Amino acid sequence: MPDYTLAITGASGSLCGLRLLRELATHPDVDRVNVIASRGARKVAQVELSLDGEGLTAFRQAFTPEGAGARVRWLEEEDLAAPTASGSHPNAGMAIVPCSTATLASIACGTSRNLIHRSAEVALKERRRLVLGIRESPYSLVHIENMRQATLAGAVIAPISPMFYNHPAAIGDVVEQYVGRVLDLLGLEHRVGRRWKSDIQD
Repeated sequence: MPDYTLAITGASGSLCGLRLLRELATHPDVDRVNVIASRGARKVAQVELSLDGEGLTAFRQAFTPEGAGARVRWLEEEDLAAPTASGSHPNAGMAIVPCSTATLASIACGTSRNLIHRSAEVALKERRRLVLGIRESPYSLVHIENMRQATLAGAVIAPISPMFYNHPAAIGDVVEQYVGRVLDLLGLEHRVGRRWKSDIQD
């Protein structure tokens, strides 16, 4: 079974990254999840998830699913010699959730300053799935141009936006629906969230 890579950056939306990791780490068609978390991700998660400090240990403890530790491989943001930095490492796809606009800019311009950027660059050059969960509002023209450039290079822009047809009653419903869409984009079968079913009769 293949590896997948999940990167978590310093944009708002820690719950989406947390939920996606737990789904990937327990999915029957995923052998291993390579996880890269930026320093910004740890700071944001401390606030959004009420973690006990912004240290790497607290972050990993909160994000590693119970019983799935062996399938989660944590990689250091600065380690450009990590497996995901090479196209020869088999990898079925990568998602960056949440994806900051600074990370988007680096991917769009091809400037690999850390392992997240380099892993995304590898995904593009190897023509692998790359899903960018942008979390920003409103978008500037710079953001829009960077999304355009990343799309032309092969990435899929999947902003963290709520979907309302499933009548979300809590933030968890919004997260579930979004994570389900990302799993679709990664080509993984799942039962997360609710799919659209029209009641309109022709």
